[in-house]
Amino acid sequence: MGATKTEHFTDKQNAIATLTKALGHPARVAIVEYLMKVDTCICGDIVNELPLAQPTVSQHLKELKNAGLIKGNIEGNAICYCIDEKTIEKLQNYFTNISTKLTNKKNDCC
Repeated sequence: MGATKTEHFTDKQNAIATLTKALGHPARVAIVEYLMKVDTCICGDIVNELPLAQPTVSQHLKELKNAGLIKGNIEGNAICYCIDEKTIEKLQNYFTNISTKLTNKKNDCC
């Protein structure tokens, strides 16, 4: 059996895996892109943007929120969602580090 248990990996590796897994569905990518475009919105606005039913959109919002990619504040009987900039910064730093290492790499591979 392979080493798939999360305790075999660092906290940082598990955190990045959680974030990238949450972005592993095109509907969630579309939601993040929409939130970036409008800055904030409510769930109903997102439902109008995507070809998905409201319960499906709510489930995707829940996954993004659980991963920490978005924040949600209750305003009356609606929830206003926005991007969690600190979490996006963690992803940016991770991928910048990879990019920098690849740029500085001197030997060819594959």
